[in-house]
Amino acid sequence: MKGDPEHDPKGLIHESYQIDGITPSECRSIFLDWALSLPAGAETPASLRALLARYGDDAPDHPMTGVMRDGLTGMATPQRRGGWRSRPRN
Repeated sequence: MKGDPEHDPKGLIHESYQIDGITPSECRSIFLDWALSLPAGAETPASLRALLARYGDDAPDHPMTGVMRDGLTGMATPQRRGGWRSRPRN
């Protein structure tokens, strides 16, 4: 079986490491598909840590390693939300 049935059920992350010359943009697209395919209730940060431990140590310069690290960092620092309600009123 390719991938990890718990953290990469479709094998998307596994396959991304098999593609020669894959670009960061392609990795971001695959990462989004991976994130959307996780089962409901899955702990995304835990899955990312597990996948980074599995693939990132052997391929620290691979674009997917960077995308997963960015994804993990992005989850730790929430973005400002609020739209028009958060803007100052005159």
